[in-house]
Amino acid sequence: MSDDGRRLAADKMRAAGAHEEAVRAFESAYTRLQSGEAALLPSADLEPAGDAATLDGLPDADPAQALGSVALIKLNGGLATTMGLREPKSLIEARDGHSFLEIIIGQTLALRRRYGVGLPLILMDSQATREATLAALASHPELEHDGIAPDFLQSMIPKLEADTLAPVSWPAAPALEWCPPGHGDVYGALRRSGMLAALLSRGFRYAMISNADNLGARVDARVASHLAAQRIPFLMEVVLGTEADRKGGHVARRRSDGRLVLRETAQTPPDDEESFRDYRRWRYYNTNSVWVDLQVLSDRLQDSGGVLDLPLIVNRKTVDPRDSRSPAVIQLESAMGAAIGAFAGAALLLVPRTRFAPVKTTDDLLVLRSDVYTVDGELDVQPIPERADSLPYVELDPRFYKLIDGFERRFPGGPPSLREARRLVVHGDATFGAGVVVRGDVAVDAADGPIEIDQGAVLDGSA
Repeated sequence: MSDDGRRLAADKMRAAGAHEEAVRAFESAYTRLQSGEAALLPSADLEPAGDAATLDGLPDADPAQALGSVALIKLNGGLATTMGLREPKSLIEARDGHSFLEIIIGQTLALRRRYGVGLPLILMDSQATREATLAALASHPELEHDGIAPDFLQSMIPKLEADTLAPVSWPAAPALEWCPPGHGDVYGALRRSGMLAALLSRGFRYAMISNADNLGARVDARVASHLAAQRIPFLMEVVLGTEADRKGGHVARRRSDGRLVLRETAQTPPDDEESFRDYRRWRYYNTNSVWVDLQVLSDRLQDSGGVLDLPLIVNRKTVDPRDSRSPAVIQLESAMGAAIGAFAGAALLLVPRTRFAPVKTTDDLLVLRSDVYTVDGELDVQPIPERADSLPYVELDPRFYKLIDGFERRFPGGPPSLREARRLVVHGDATFGAGVVVRGDVAVDAADGPIEIDQGAVLDGSA
């Protein structure tokens, strides 16, 4: 490994028009990779985070006052490729004919009307999502906020050849030579784009940042008031871990300096894998919803020349992720939540599971579209009260349901009723008629060939 790869990659970024601070951030990550840093966090260096404040335990707040200085930022850089589409995931239908973006817009406008606040809605787009997203936003001119753009762009960095660490070349599809540097790029991108300065100059002190596919992540005046009253520079919303979270990122406290840190799977030494999965010990799991004091962030970035060095995640893939025979590459990434370790005084907030409902697969999408959730006139999406703490488990055969076209074809009359379901597992190819009801634990076996489930059928596994 030599400096040649770093120089070639940096030159490639500059030739593509990258901001110099983005280049420096990449060079910093590359240098740390060269030095052997893998950002591993051994369990021996960590201890449980301790008790966290709870959302339900926060005092009531005056929404007009608390939200007057808050901006809402949604991470919107992803395409729905895992579901077989080439459009922003936020533009696919979430439920009731509304896309994720339309629901987010409706929720934002409702808060503005109800409390008389500005509440800018800002998207962090990628080159792949920007055009389609801005076209969708054009039909909502009421969203516009004087002096604040509707979006800003995340960086793109070169993928590196796994053996040489030189920037990879892939003439068959040059766009695949690039990748985003993870959601941890949001902080530097806010500054590079001028968005951070624009928000501060117009009196916005705090930002809530969350994924566009998590409709449970809603602005709450109590959290904004808590940040201001306690002078918290960075707050992460967390949930109590369950067996389903064992592969997710959890928060711990570093023994050396007492700071909170986020530990992801890729940052866990092989010998600590069993410890990593101990969700009862580590307790708190990242929802990827954070609140940031924008002035503190601005000062921190100013002191560091615009580069917030976050723990390095080395992601090993192939240059064409759909072709396992294509060259092996390394993608240098960082996690948004990892910034918790960069701020003295950062805090956790334990929130209900209703605030953490990301849609990563069509399994998740089926639950969101079902009668387990309700949508009111202000497009607020909530689980029905009796299912708030126990959403049904859904596992659809990926051979037939992973891609959204196949998923839609197999539920032509809409999703089945899941309000009384604990578990729905489908093996094989089954098409559900309209009005199907699932109760208890149900396994549908269509392994011997396609089957059709009659309209109005009741699949009762509760006995």
